Amino acid sequence: MSTRVHEFSWPDRVVVGVIGDPGSRAFYLQVRAAKQLVTLALEKQQSAALAEKIDEVLDQLGAVEGNPFSVPAGTPLELVDNDPLEPVEVQFRIGAISLGWDATTSQIVIELYPLGEDDDQDVPADADEMLLVRVPVGTARAFAKRTREIVAAGRPLCPLCGYPMDPEGHVCTPPED
Repeated sequence: MSTRVHEFSWPDRVVVGVIGDPGSRAFYLQVRAAKQLVTLALEKQQSAALAEKIDEVLDQLGAVEGNPFSVPAGTPLELVDNDPLEPVEVQFRIGAISLGWDATTSQIVIELYPLGEDDDQDVPADADEMLLVRVPVGTARAFAKRTREIVAAGRPLCPLCGYPMDPEGHVCTPPED
């Protein structure tokens, strides 16, 4: 069986966004180039880990003598994308994520595979589809920044137990006087 690859070499937009209220938000990754739009469902933890790893790779590349890849230390303001998600039609739920670097184009390479029946596999060899995205360094910084902000915009964490607090109350919240 051949794998259907949704490939974006120079996407117009790469974002993580959410639908729903804190505590019941659904996370989505959207990639668009011209009229081609792919939306994938993912977990909050996957979003956070992807942003963190992208920043780690970019920080390492930026620290190379002379910064030959022109990796920005911060997020270029002109690349910040705070627009809402486009209409959501989920292609698949993300399972495995692979992150790499293409020095020939100075792009972060992200491979996303569907959640399979055996979600313990690193990269499913029998995946019937996948998303391959090549993201320029500035866009990758902007993606990571937006993703970190969206992840942080959820429910506040309890200072006592560290778990998210619901607006209706929390087991660690002391009674009011």
